[in-house]
Amino acid sequence: MMRAAMAMTTVLLTAGLAAAQDNPMVAALKAQQALFAGNLVKSAALVSEADYAFKPTPEVRSFGELVGHVANANYMICSMALGEKSPATADFEKTVTAKAELEKALAGAIAYCDSAISKLTATSAMEEVKFFSGQTPRLGVFAFNNAHNMEHYGNMVTYMRMKKLVPPSSQR
Repeated sequence: MMRAAMAMTTVLLTAGLAAAQDNPMVAALKAQQALFAGNLVKSAALVSEADYAFKPTPEVRSFGELVGHVANANYMICSMALGEKSPATADFEKTVTAKAELEKALAGAIAYCDSAISKLTATSAMEEVKFFSGQTPRLGVFAFNNAHNMEHYGNMVTYMRMKKLVPPSSQR
């Protein structure tokens, strides 16, 4: 009897884990996060310290402010997906200007989101969470974060091209 119960428990646990790992929406989200985050981190490393102050026009963010903004947003959005307070230690866009500190902030924010996304299962991905003024499935919050990351990676590409740099996504 005990062996049968243990065998059934093993089958159910294995099936549950397989379902979570094989869910195509969760797998796609995780793959996109890895790609987009990689491009952001590589861009932050590629641009020189001097060019972190560069603005294509006076009314837009500098490259460094973009890096800080993306770090802030990753902490904020992923903490909303988890339903917890953001662990960000500063307003990186407004208070940090040094390249090394901004790279560290971005890496920390991305690691936080990677950890949050790694916990997603087929079930938890569909759970509703508070997101700005309404409720959204957790997967939708992470998808929004990916879209936001790519929006600002697109901004960074323009800055890099203006400085005669080849963006990470074009180096493949």
